[in-house]
Amino acid sequence: MVRLLRPFGRAVTYTRLLHLFIAIVWPSMLLFIQEAWWTWALAAVLLAPAGLVPAMRTVEGMQARLLLTGHRHDSASTDIVVAPSVSWSDRGRLVVWLEARLLLGCATSMFIVQLLLASVDLVSSAFGREVEEGVLLFLDGHHWWHVLLAPLSLGVLALTVVGSGLLITALAHRLLGPSPAERLAAMEERTEQLLERTRIARELHDSIGHALTVAVVQAGAARAAGNPAFTDRALDAIEETGRAALEDLERVLGILRESERPVSSRPTLTDADRLLESARTSGAKVDVDMTGPLETVPGPVSREGYRILQESLTNVLRHAGSVPVRIRIEVTDGTLVMEVRNPLTTDIPGPGRGSGLRGIRERAALLGGRARTGPDEGDWQVHVELPLS
Repeated sequence: MVRLLRPFGRAVTYTRLLHLFIAIVWPSMLLFIQEAWWTWALAAVLLAPAGLVPAMRTVEGMQARLLLTGHRHDSASTDIVVAPSVSWSDRGRLVVWLEARLLLGCATSMFIVQLLLASVDLVSSAFGREVEEGVLLFLDGHHWWHVLLAPLSLGVLALTVVGSGLLITALAHRLLGPSPAERLAAMEERTEQLLERTRIARELHDSIGHALTVAVVQAGAARAAGNPAFTDRALDAIEETGRAALEDLERVLGILRESERPVSSRPTLTDADRLLESARTSGAKVDVDMTGPLETVPGPVSREGYRILQESLTNVLRHAGSVPVRIRIEVTDGTLVMEVRNPLTTDIPGPGRGSGLRGIRERAALLGGRARTGPDEGDWQVHVELPLS
């Protein structure tokens, strides 16, 4: 019983009924001019050209979202579109929607009025009062049991209210919903958002992970050395790395706060010196071989290359410690080649483990390149090739 009454406790049940009544307000005004059936036919004819106006889809979509689903017009729901019509298919569906809304609104309102009048007539008849011919056409005389039929009439009225609301909502999803092209566009937008979230997650992982790794290594080395001068240098390195991490964190948070903010402030390979210096102050012996003009590398490739180099150095410090590191960065015709090698230790991450190595491969794949990570001739290597076009 409670389940049957639940729809009547929801505001959307009554806003759906209001939505149907709104559809017949202006056609009802024609009845003041001429009380004839053709006034409704005229209203239906006038709706057809109105549905061809692109902006009408926005008006109907906003009404449907607010009154039929209870969502705001600016909600993220794509079940009902509020964008103007862009194709003749959209316009055709809108014309059908306007006609169906008018027809259903007219039928529902008339049926509800008749049911209300029938309930009043049944109660009046039970008390012996004269009523006009209507629902009592097939009931003779005045009997007390007529009042027992009034709840039945009200029950049908309740079913009409709920059923008409569900029907008009289903029609709205079908006729005001997105077209196949709009669904594809929404899917592409959602994909872009997911890719952006993944990129931001990688940014935080690479930047903060690198800073924490350097800080841990430096702190451990300073404690083991017991040398005040070395401790001062370690603290300086920790401070510098922490400042860079805070800058990266603030930049990423700025991107989250301002979706239109450009990414040009992200570091590129031309800023790789601070990565190399950070690794050296952490105890690693870094040998770098750079060939080719780094400044000519396109921005997206250079930014992703910087992150790949950062993650590679972070892995060296985390898994191998203070070991010799050989870095080769080569800019050739159409390709950026990056290779980071260090002596292989017993702590081998493995080619398929770790979000850092997976992030390196994902970055390379997104740019149309390739990455190899794993043991090679007694070394651990990260070999990446990125196209410049």
